[in-house]
Amino acid sequence: MKILIADDHPLFRTALSQAVEQNFDHPELVMVGSVEELEATLGTHDDADLLLLDLNMPGARGYSALVQARSVLPALPVIVVSAYEDADVARAALDHGAAGFIPKSAPPETMAAAMMEVLEGGTWAPEGVDQAPGSDFADKLALLTPQQQRVLVMLTDGLLNKQIAIDLGISVATVKAHITAILRKLNVHTRTQAVIAARSLEIDWARYAREKPDAPE
Repeated sequence: MKILIADDHPLFRTALSQAVEQNFDHPELVMVGSVEELEATLGTHDDADLLLLDLNMPGARGYSALVQARSVLPALPVIVVSAYEDADVARAALDHGAAGFIPKSAPPETMAAAMMEVLEGGTWAPEGVDQAPGSDFADKLALLTPQQQRVLVMLTDGLLNKQIAIDLGISVATVKAHITAILRKLNVHTRTQAVIAARSLEIDWARYAREKPDAPE
């Protein structure tokens, strides 16, 4: 059993690893603390059995890390483990391809039950979260390569093709090719439509901070 843990809080990485070790026989644990580290790890651990993913890591924007993980390893089940326990966040995580959603406040036995359910091919979410299949937009996002996802995020930031090319170290022609592929895969016709669609990747962290002042940044 190989389980990847992606969380930028060392204490919670430790807590998650302990929960895993208490419920699985000699698991192999691989821990990372940023989206950049996660991307590298997915490329070298394509035999992983499960990914436990915090949404709010350095380099992440909303559900982008989840979508990226699905695009790199589509068969890898992902459980989002988050301090933000709003049912809307949980539902959106499932819509973007997560197999499960565990609040960080959940007791170890609940985490264990969720992991077992997902590893057996099921889905898991807290009581009250609708687990029925959502829209097919998550499946469309999962078709984007990691580089196309980066380009899409940069488009939402309002960057021009030349700026995207400089930031990614590629040619403007390559950027245009990526944008053409993005439009086709998302089944939209303009950059503006693609940007509007990409807004579903965003989470209003500031709103959650106002509603839950004790939530981690």
